[in-house]
Amino acid sequence: MSRITIPQTFNTKTADAVVIGGGIVGTATAFWLSKTGMKVILVEKRDGLSSLTTAASAECFRTQFTEKSMADIALASVEMFENFRDVVELTDIDIHLCQKGYLFVTDDQAQVRDLEKAIQTYQTLGIPGSELIKGKDLHDRFAFLAPDALAATFNNRDGWLSTHETTYGFAKGAKNVDFFMRTMVTGIQKDNQGICAVETDKGMISTRLVVNCAGPYAGTIGKMAGLDMPLKTVRRQKAFIRTSHPQVPVDAPFTVDLTNHSYWRPEAGGVLCAWVDPDEPESQPADELPTDWDFAAESIYRASRLNPFFETIAADLKADDVDVSAGMYVYTPDDKPVIGPCEEIKGFHLNCGYWCGVMMSPAAGKRVADIVTGKMNNKENPLRYSRFKEGDFEKGDTFLK
Repeated sequence: MSRITIPQTFNTKTADAVVIGGGIVGTATAFWLSKTGMKVILVEKRDGLSSLTTAASAECFRTQFTEKSMADIALASVEMFENFRDVVELTDIDIHLCQKGYLFVTDDQAQVRDLEKAIQTYQTLGIPGSELIKGKDLHDRFAFLAPDALAATFNNRDGWLSTHETTYGFAKGAKNVDFFMRTMVTGIQKDNQGICAVETDKGMISTRLVVNCAGPYAGTIGKMAGLDMPLKTVRRQKAFIRTSHPQVPVDAPFTVDLTNHSYWRPEAGGVLCAWVDPDEPESQPADELPTDWDFAAESIYRASRLNPFFETIAADLKADDVDVSAGMYVYTPDDKPVIGPCEEIKGFHLNCGYWCGVMMSPAAGKRVADIVTGKMNNKENPLRYSRFKEGDFEKGDTFLK
């Protein structure tokens, strides 16, 4: 039996594992640890699960990764999303899975070779269903695209879901987890055997295993344990455009313009659109993030380049039709997450460093549990933290990181 509570102050509680962070990554991690028979406590400083970075995401997932270490996690996660009721063993969960695909499109002839190379890599990695679409075929299938669009990669297994329902589905399906809301971690204690306790503003939790799933605050939690991780936090914004204009292609996939880093997808009541600014500076983690006054206009302008229907809907927009929000991506030196133990500190495990936490959360949480229980040797884990010290890493070429 699992419980989501706001605890009163307590003296000392005991857990087999403490998960720090109640986003989708932390909740999935707590779920999989509980499935091993562990008594788990998850601590989250906010009022509810899935209320910070997870809630600010575009709620998407994809299989199209060109690095094996990422593709393996992504494929396993998509399979869990597709079979979510069986995974959490609950029949009344609906995560609103929408598999309309990801479309990476370009009008730059020089990028067509990159698309061809990506398809070859997907095939080598065993990613089923990815296809290269060119010319007339592209416009026949996706008539909303501008005439200049030359080619795209597409996989109709990709898509989006409700991160709120998915996170709470993991929480409801967990076997023996206490989810402590409004509980701030203030310190991590160690002894000569490694991790021994987590200090919170409600009381002490005695444990020998801590999993850092604190999203943009993972670096802060790491320093409490004596670990200075190479993490960079970067603000990312998105805009919701409220519209019922008949030209909006409501069955369109998640569509990415590879030339200017913009993307959009249909959403109930309108569309989501954004662009990834490669020059966005690193910033400190924060719960409340400012948004740029012109972000929505810039996003619409960029998206309209290859999706000209945006020009039509923009002409009728009012200020009340536009909502801009912001969350944070977390980047490591190779733009891949860190999963598994920190060998310098016994009992301190990591599941953080994500720009793609939503789409990898199910399989990443399971990998943490598999390593903890010995089902997987961490030396065989390509996303292990020690790869940075070993020099066994390099940046990949996955689109729209």
